[in-house]
Amino acid sequence: MSPAVKRPVARPLPELAAQIDATLSTLDARLDWLLALSPIDTPGLWNAFDGSGRISEPVLRYVDLEIDFGALRHELAALPMTEVQPPALQALLVEKQGELSRMIDLVEQRDRPDFIEASVALFGAVEPELVELADRILATVPPGDPLPADCGIDEVRSQVEDEIAWYRAQAPDFHIDVVIDTDISSSLMVSHGTFYIDGNIRLPRARVRPLIQHEIGTHVVTRHNGRQQALRQLEVGLAQYDPTQEGLGVLGEYLSGYLPGARLRILAARVVATAMAASGAQLPAIFACLHEAHGMPTDEAFDVAVRARRGGGLTKDAVYLRGLRDLLAYLEAGGEFDTLFLGKFALPQLELLEALVDDGWIVPPALLPRYTTDPDFRDRLAACRQTPVERLYQSHRPQEHTA
Repeated sequence: MSPAVKRPVARPLPELAAQIDATLSTLDARLDWLLALSPIDTPGLWNAFDGSGRISEPVLRYVDLEIDFGALRHELAALPMTEVQPPALQALLVEKQGELSRMIDLVEQRDRPDFIEASVALFGAVEPELVELADRILATVPPGDPLPADCGIDEVRSQVEDEIAWYRAQAPDFHIDVVIDTDISSSLMVSHGTFYIDGNIRLPRARVRPLIQHEIGTHVVTRHNGRQQALRQLEVGLAQYDPTQEGLGVLGEYLSGYLPGARLRILAARVVATAMAASGAQLPAIFACLHEAHGMPTDEAFDVAVRARRGGGLTKDAVYLRGLRDLLAYLEAGGEFDTLFLGKFALPQLELLEALVDDGWIVPPALLPRYTTDPDFRDRLAACRQTPVERLYQSHRPQEHTA
């Protein structure tokens, strides 16, 4: 979109709703549960686990927490939610209030006996149908071409900077902080408006662009679009937005040209691992299931197992496959693709959001992902509308990566 195009501006929220919306956003920013549950020193964890003959549970360590949980709860409970009008706006804000309360429970229960219960309350249980889908993917989807990890931090950072520059050419107010950190649990990760890159990152070159599209083209773009809305929760994330966000991120990998079978298998493995962790399984058993029963490489099996054991058993990782499945059903039913980029929300909230669009509080997305400018984007999107999730992968690298 040209910067010269005059865009509609969202109408301000009623005063009380705006105040509550702002308070919820501030509380959300103070409670960075993702960083609080990201284990540090992953290489050390592997060395301890491998050194034990892969039979002992390594001790997961995290950053120290400086959170006054009691003060957060008091401030959250004091909000006069019943006075908010109209009903659609009140419903969305009440949902977010409840979710923040569950987030406080989750972080407070880290490594305590009630952590799994807190995780299920926040992210939901892993439904049997999803486990069946995951098992089917692991049984039938081939990993695809072997890919050497031929791309390091310098090239990844260069591509990230190029991506950010492209968006800033479309929207000068587009912003994302980039932090290089050698002690994070993910290769690439967006948390509360900051893009983290593992300083020791090694990725296959063919996967760098799709993963950047996942992180920037989904998480950062929807945050930017949400910032244009009167409802600030669309920037930080309405309640239960994770499945739609993560499913959309994975869909972006496919739409940008390369979602290999190996990646779909990882999403399926995460479902299996989270289901096992929620049932009380320890890391050695989860690792053995993934590595021995499903043939996953040791590094991938260990990474998935560690993620599932975060905090004592985090069920969040099931949302990737769940979100992708639900998004494909939405697209198959004729759902609008551009609407998914209004901000960060859950698919079941669309009806409430449409009411806010009618009232002028929500405007069309300011940006769409860069991959939507690819010549074959529309063909890929059309394919998504007709493809079941267990067949949504590409068997070969894009031609430009095979030279």
